[in-house]
Amino acid sequence: MVDFDPTQGAEMTKRRPAVVVSSAAVGLLPLRIVVPITEWDPKYAGHPWLVEIKSTQQNGLSKDSAADAFQVKSVSTSRFKRRLGTLTAQQLDDISAAVALCIDYGP
Repeated sequence: MVDFDPTQGAEMTKRRPAVVVSSAAVGLLPLRIVVPITEWDPKYAGHPWLVEIKSTQQNGLSKDSAADAFQVKSVSTSRFKRRLGTLTAQQLDDISAAVALCIDYGP
């Protein structure tokens, strides 16, 4: 759970789940790159930057959700409130691919 407030404009707001995607070996500051998570809506299925994450006991999500790769950001570790769980390697790969799509990176 990450506290994203205060925010501006259309940024993700409030305390919500997020996926840490940064490497522990990168960076000197107490910052992590995260992808915020929002509630899943079937209309998101056609949007490749929104990665569906079904709620499971392993990931600790209370409802089916979506990682919003278009909202990727670097945040202070002081914004972290508690750990919910872990994602599968495939889910992390899917989120990484969605981030790469948003930054127009690809082979």
